[in-house]
Amino acid sequence: MMKRPTIADLAQASGVSIATVNRILGGTGAVRAETIERVQNAAEEIGFYGRGVIEDRRQRLLPNYRFGFLLQQSSRELYRLFGSKITEAAARRQYEKVVAVVDFVDVLEPQNIADRLEALGKRCDAVAVIAGDHPLIGQTIQSLKERGKPVVAYITDQSARDRAGFVGTDNWKLGRTAAWFLAQTTPMPGRIAVFIGNHRYQCQDVSDASFRSYMREHAPHLQVDDSRPTHEEPQEAYRIVSQLLSELDDLRGIFIVGGGISGVLRALREAPVEKRDKVRVVCRDIGPETRKGLTEGLIMAALCHPLDQISDELIATMIAALEHRDSTTILQRVVPFETITPESV
Repeated sequence: MMKRPTIADLAQASGVSIATVNRILGGTGAVRAETIERVQNAAEEIGFYGRGVIEDRRQRLLPNYRFGFLLQQSSRELYRLFGSKITEAAARRQYEKVVAVVDFVDVLEPQNIADRLEALGKRCDAVAVIAGDHPLIGQTIQSLKERGKPVVAYITDQSARDRAGFVGTDNWKLGRTAAWFLAQTTPMPGRIAVFIGNHRYQCQDVSDASFRSYMREHAPHLQVDDSRPTHEEPQEAYRIVSQLLSELDDLRGIFIVGGGISGVLRALREAPVEKRDKVRVVCRDIGPETRKGLTEGLIMAALCHPLDQISDELIATMIAALEHRDSTTILQRVVPFETITPESV
């Protein structure tokens, strides 16, 4: 029979002293988390009997965080998906214990968002927020920072100088990529409709501007209409698209920068086939409704945040913001977007 590994064997395998191993097993004295992890890995390799004790000690030494996430519109499947991915990312953390408090705000008035952000900040160590850029929200961000509660802008940036960071994608590239898709697949002259949720969402405004930049440069045969706000409401998007399809014979494309995709798809499904087939659609992000539109061939491409990766980056940024809360540096984490087509869905 093989000899059971001893404390001395574990100390030698992990490159620490016997006294350090004893402190870990006995739960006495300070030992750095990385040292405990090294000893734990060595215990796994040699089959040391006290692996459970070491893991328990490691867990008890992990820093604990309570993070708040203020998302929008609980009625939208996309935001509920954002929330579930954030919760999964919190559970994946190996070197911290993170409790994710996910909250949704349905009334998108700036004062209401500011009040909800303030309330969430009182309960959490740091907060992430998706919101339009508005002075009232900026004042709340400043107030929370003064109390040691960093705020990270998520998906869409804020102009507030006191924000701790931003986690999102490159919206300039996203808008030009959307324009490339439409320009490359639309040789006939015609009009392009752009739907924006709200001009105060920086991510949407930047994508809108870069979309037009590409079209001016590379597709002069396509006329890009003024942006039409949907206020993130599918019913409003449905109304506008239905009207466009009934009144125009030269509608060639739709770029949906913000919310309302379900309304757009509903209008397209109800339109005559000869009109619907002339219209190319590019949108942002993918939820169940967008996935269905892709499989039906109604959507040409969806330009999406990779939710697992961006959720991991968001929590890592919030931890970094707490660790450097006295710094004036604004943390920027830009995650490349995914391109999903009907053939890759």
